[in-house]
Amino acid sequence: MEVENKMETKKKLSFLDRFLTVWILLAMVVGVLIGYFFPNFANILNSLSVGTTSIPIAIGLILMMYPPLAKVRYEEIGKAQGGKKPFGVAILYNWFVGPVVMFLLAILLLNDYPHYMIGVILVGLARCIAMVLVWNDIADGDRDYVAVLVALNAIWQVLTYSIFAYIFIKIFPSIFGINTKDITLNISIKEIAVSVFIYLGIPFIAGIFTRLLLVKKNGREWYEKNFVPKISPITLIALLFTVIVMFSLKGKYIVTLPLHVVRVAIPLALYFAIMFLITFFTSYKLKYNYPEIVTTALTAASNDFELAIAVAVATFGLDSGEAFATVIGPLIEVPVMLFLVNVALFLRKKLYSYQEKTTTER
Repeated sequence: MEVENKMETKKKLSFLDRFLTVWILLAMVVGVLIGYFFPNFANILNSLSVGTTSIPIAIGLILMMYPPLAKVRYEEIGKAQGGKKPFGVAILYNWFVGPVVMFLLAILLLNDYPHYMIGVILVGLARCIAMVLVWNDIADGDRDYVAVLVALNAIWQVLTYSIFAYIFIKIFPSIFGINTKDITLNISIKEIAVSVFIYLGIPFIAGIFTRLLLVKKNGREWYEKNFVPKISPITLIALLFTVIVMFSLKGKYIVTLPLHVVRVAIPLALYFAIMFLITFFTSYKLKYNYPEIVTTALTAASNDFELAIAVAVATFGLDSGEAFATVIGPLIEVPVMLFLVNVALFLRKKLYSYQEKTTTER
C-alpha cells in the first residue's frame, strides 16, 4: 500500500514540480559559476536599476507571483458561509499559530544569524496559495474546501502581510532580547507595504481579473485545463532566474554556503512537520473527516515562498541574507511536504480505514 501511495504521488506531480528541488540546486550552481567566471555580471545588473530596484528582478518577481494568483478560485469564497468545514481551525493555525511557530524556531535556531532569522520569519508569515493545491490533491483532501482556504489566504496576505512583517521583524525580536535595529533601521511599515503592493498587489489584481474574465468567456474547465498549464511554468522560470542572479552575487561564499543552507533548512523543516502534525491531530480530536483534516493540515504547513522571496529582495536587497534564507524555502518545502503527504496517507489508513474506500472512489 505504501509503495502504491508513493507511485501515485509521483504520477500526480508534474515533471517540473517533481524535480523542483533539483532545478533550484542546479540554478544555485549556475549562479555561482556565473559569479566566478563573469565577475562583472553584478555591475551589468546594477546598470539596469532604478534607484535600489533592479528592473529585471522586479519583472521576474511579479511574473513569479502571477500564475499562482491566477490559479486561485476566488469564486469559491462564497462557499465559506455555513457548513461544517473546520474554517476556525484553519484560520487559527494558518494566520496566527503558523507565524508564531516559525518566529520561535527562527529566534531559537538562528539568533546568531539575524539576517537569516528575519528571512525565515518572512517565510512563516506568507501563507500558501499555490503548491498546497498539489499536495492536497495527492493526499485526497477536500478540493472545494482547499479552494476557499487558498482564496482567503491570498486576500488576507494582500491586506495584512506588511503589518505582520513589521510587527514580527521590528517589534517582537526585541521582546526576546534580540537586537535587529541595525538590520531594520531604515525599514518602515510603509516600505514593506509598498513592496507587498508591487509584488503581491499587482499580480493579485492581474490574477483575479484574468481568472474572472477568461472563466466567464471560456468556462472554468477550459481555463484550468488549457490556460493554467500554459502560464504555470512562468513561476518556475522566474524563480530560477532569481536564484541564479542571487547566487551569482554570492560566489565568494561557495565554501561556507552549504553549511548556511543547512542552518536555514533546519527551522524550515521543523516548521513544516510541527505545523502539519499539530493541525492534523487537533482537527482529528475535533472529529472532522479525513479530507477536511488533511486539507487543513497541509494548508497550515505550507508557505507562499514566492511572496517571501519578493518581499525580502525588495526590502533588503538581492544579495542580502534575508533573501538568501527565503530562497531556501522551496528547496526544503518540496521534499518535506512530499514526505508529509505520505504521512497523511499512512494516518488515513490507520485512523480512517473505514473511510478509505469511499475517499479513494471520489
